[in-house]
Amino acid sequence: MKNSSIIKVIPVLAAFFVMGFCDIVGISSDYMQTSFGWSSTMTGFVPSMVFIWFLFLGIPVGNKMNKWGRKNTVLISMLVTIVGMFLPLIVYSSVTCIIAYVLLGIGNAILQISLNPLLNNVIQDQRMLTSSLTAGQVIKAVSSLVGPEIVLFATLRFGSEHWYYCFPILGVITLFFALWLMFTPIKREQSVSETISMADSFSLLKDKIILILFLGIFFIVGVDVATNYISSKLMAVRYDWTAEQVKFAPQVYFLSRTIGALLGTFLLARISGIRYFRVNIIACAASLLLLMFVDGATLNLLCIGGIGFFASSVFSIIYSLAFQECPSKMNQISGLMITAVAGGGVVTPILGFAIDLGGITAGLFVVLLCVAYLMYCAFGIKVKKVS
Repeated sequence: MKNSSIIKVIPVLAAFFVMGFCDIVGISSDYMQTSFGWSSTMTGFVPSMVFIWFLFLGIPVGNKMNKWGRKNTVLISMLVTIVGMFLPLIVYSSVTCIIAYVLLGIGNAILQISLNPLLNNVIQDQRMLTSSLTAGQVIKAVSSLVGPEIVLFATLRFGSEHWYYCFPILGVITLFFALWLMFTPIKREQSVSETISMADSFSLLKDKIILILFLGIFFIVGVDVATNYISSKLMAVRYDWTAEQVKFAPQVYFLSRTIGALLGTFLLARISGIRYFRVNIIACAASLLLLMFVDGATLNLLCIGGIGFFASSVFSIIYSLAFQECPSKMNQISGLMITAVAGGGVVTPILGFAIDLGGITAGLFVVLLCVAYLMYCAFGIKVKKVS
């Protein structure tokens, strides 16, 4: 990759760090509940305020991006995030904190829709696109690990009553990345003048390959959310781990996923994305089957880590395959795929119902069904261009 290209790629990849900020919602909502005396039910709506926007904004923003431009859309997302992060510092109340979470979610949704296609503007070699998308996911994963630490830093430095000081810290970081990207010259993609409707975007699903990949995003997000959700419950049920001990299971999953994505960044620059997809999804299924039927706390943790490791690059590969299938409609494809991200969240209620009905193994079977579809996705399609 030429030096001029690297200068443009780095600030685009760095912007992926802002994507992980949404993951502060878990730990920060606990402080919000204490500050305002909310019930657990009320507090439970806080994550929805952040993540619901993927469903509503995916396709409309993907279509508008044709007019706004990808870089401008990324900068708009960061501006929305910055406003949200400084609002509680100006006026601290339950209402402004809720608005902050809403703006964080809106900004994050717009960012995820626009940042992935923007990489295509700065990647000269299309074989590097899947690798670069995976690198972005690594940076996002690091941000997901760092975000809660920023919340803890704010509470330790300023007191738990000033937990919301984490917001302006995130706002300053976002401002830095926004300015860096703003002053980086990136050639704008060819604009599309015609008006594109929601129906036009959904009509892309008439393409069998796009439909299969759309559902692939749905189910890989389902695997991710479901494994994170069930891992701690599995260790508690099978081995009577305490509330403090079970937190280790999701940490193993997230760390393994980060390592897997980092390795995928290098390997996907050298080998076919679809081949890498096939090998990893088979290994992921094997890890899941072992988790369902083998005993031993250490072995179960290794299996949980294996699921995270082998599934870590699947999202980026599917995203890249969708781009390669319809390169002329990349903005619409991105919006469509982000809509599928929101839909993946429906797997968790089904998982909970299965656990109530048949125990942990029944819940793992739901995850296995998601992986089974991804195996079909990996082996059942032939893409026009394989990276």
